[in-house]
Amino acid sequence: MSFASAHARSQYGTTTANLTARMALHSYGTNPESWWEWLTPRLPRDGRVLEVGAGTGEVWQHVPHAELTLIDFSAAMCTRLRQVPGARVLRADASALPFAAGAFDTVIANHMLYHVDDPGLALREFARVLAPGGRIAVAVNGHDHMADLDEFGSRARSPRRLNGFSAETAPAALAEVFDDVTVERYPGDLSVPAKEPVLAYLDSWTPLTGPERAAAATKIQQRIDADGAFPIRKHTVLVTARLTR
Repeated sequence: MSFASAHARSQYGTTTANLTARMALHSYGTNPESWWEWLTPRLPRDGRVLEVGAGTGEVWQHVPHAELTLIDFSAAMCTRLRQVPGARVLRADASALPFAAGAFDTVIANHMLYHVDDPGLALREFARVLAPGGRIAVAVNGHDHMADLDEFGSRARSPRRLNGFSAETAPAALAEVFDDVTVERYPGDLSVPAKEPVLAYLDSWTPLTGPERAAAATKIQQRIDADGAFPIRKHTVLVTARLTR
C-alpha cells in the first residue's frame, strides 16, 4: 500500500521530468541568495541524516552532507537519487519508513508533505525514527504561493491545494508531535523574462492543448512586454523542530 497521494503517484511515480520543470522555473528568483544557499545554514545536518521524499536529490548538490539516507516512493526518483555520492537510497513510503526507532538524528522533508494523504501520520513516523533530541526540517508553501498563475486554471494549481498542509497549518501540525517549533520565511519571488519556462511549468501539471498554449503564451508575453518579466509571488517557509518527548 502506498500512502503517497494519487496526485503524487501520477506526477512523479514514473518520471522526474515534471519535478525538473518546476524546479527550473524557480531559477528565476529575485533574491540573489538562492533557495539552496539560504537553506544550507538552516538545515540541521548532524549525525545520521534522512531525507524523505528526496525527489531528484537537488538539495545535496548544494548542501554538504554527512551520513545520508535518501528515500522516495518513486522508482524514477530513486534511480536519480543513486547519483548522489555516498548516499544510501531506498524506495519507501514516507508514512511507513523501513527503519528502526531512533535510527536518525535529522529528518528533512523538503516540499513533500503536501503530497501524502495523511501528513499527521507521516510526521508521527518521522518522530518514530528520530533519536531523542533529533531535529526535523520541513519546507512548505503558503496558500498564496504562486497565485499569479491561478488565471491559467487547474494546470497552474500549486501544491498548496492538495491536502491542506501549508505554511499556515504546518507549525501547529509539527507542534502536535515535536517541540521548539520555529518558522522562517524565504524572502524572494520570481521574475521570469521569457514565456517558455512558465509554459513548461504549466505543461508539467497537464500538457496544454494547442489553443490553451496559444492563449497562455499571449497573456504571459503581454505581461513581459509591459513589465520586462512575468512576476510570480512566492510564499515558502522552513519549519524546524526538535524531538524531546
